[in-house]
Amino acid sequence: MKTATRSKSDASSGISASAIYLPEPGVPAPAYHIEPLRAESQRDWQEFVVSHDDATLFHDLAWQRAVQACFPHRAHYLLARRGTAVAGILPLFEIRSHFSPTFLLSMPYATYGGIAATDGAVANALFDAACVLREKLAAASIQLRSERAMIRDLPVQQTHAAFRKPLPNCEADVPAVYPRKARAAARQAGQRYPLVVENDAGNLRDVWWLYARSMRRLGSPNYPLNFFQALHRGFGNRCVVQLLRLEGRPVAGLISFVFKDAIMPYFVGVDERVKLYGLTHYLYQQCMLAGVRRGCSVFDFGRTRYDNKGPFDFKRHCGFEPTPLEYQTFVPNGARQPELSPTSARWQLARRVWRYLPLSITRPVGAWAARSIPG
Repeated sequence: MKTATRSKSDASSGISASAIYLPEPGVPAPAYHIEPLRAESQRDWQEFVVSHDDATLFHDLAWQRAVQACFPHRAHYLLARRGTAVAGILPLFEIRSHFSPTFLLSMPYATYGGIAATDGAVANALFDAACVLREKLAAASIQLRSERAMIRDLPVQQTHAAFRKPLPNCEADVPAVYPRKARAAARQAGQRYPLVVENDAGNLRDVWWLYARSMRRLGSPNYPLNFFQALHRGFGNRCVVQLLRLEGRPVAGLISFVFKDAIMPYFVGVDERVKLYGLTHYLYQQCMLAGVRRGCSVFDFGRTRYDNKGPFDFKRHCGFEPTPLEYQTFVPNGARQPELSPTSARWQLARRVWRYLPLSITRPVGAWAARSIPG
């Protein structure tokens, strides 16, 4: 095959509005073709996301819109069709960072991403289209945050693990999701302290303040408040905002997302100045309860780096076993992979200093830095 001649660019993708691949002379056209996502095909995309097992929360177009509304990254969403039916999707963002060469990422600020396709041939065609796009944009690499590797012979980085566990059918059985010690910690937090649980989207700003405080303590930049607000607008009642108050004071908060049969706690914040035994266990238990009330059957505890020992062990102690995530990266000869991992030596001094800066600095500077460090 040869690449299609550039024609009038599609406004949403910046690449040819015709199919990306054209057959060589004398070669039969493939049974499927790749095209950029257009306004008129957004419903088809969404229907595929809802129906396909490999599609995740982050393939949902609500995530795309929130990222585009709050960050300077450009979306390049690729859609494979077999006839008129959607056979696969690949959401990509062009990341132009102050700290690395330009690269393509699926998906930024996300746990999962990559290709969702009906079969391997479609997955390979989508990846080939992404490689053509990379050349057009002179991007240094393509990063796919896949739950399972889709492209044979492409290196897999098992740097992160996912943590999932079934939820019971009724609220009374939720405490048993935790093993004995974690269950006791959550129970004691609820019994010892006059905690008030508020399930109210009006507390979104308070949760963000707690989250930004926690990110400073961890030595990491926080995402901006407007990203939280855009996600809530996009996902609506699928975005769950929970706040814990102690005598009127916000002490912990959580923003979770409901997708298909799962609830995923995603942004968490705790006021470290308030020492309450079992507070975090209690907070996540409240998220489980919210999931059961909504009919969710899975608690998706998200991802954690293997070398991030504290959070990794916390999730295991809560009774969740790790499942390796099979992220894949394509780096052509002569290019270098972006070095944006928080464990990189280049960030260690900055992370140590960050923890001691006032929040009046870390909140706005963190929001600025997040433009170049896409999670």
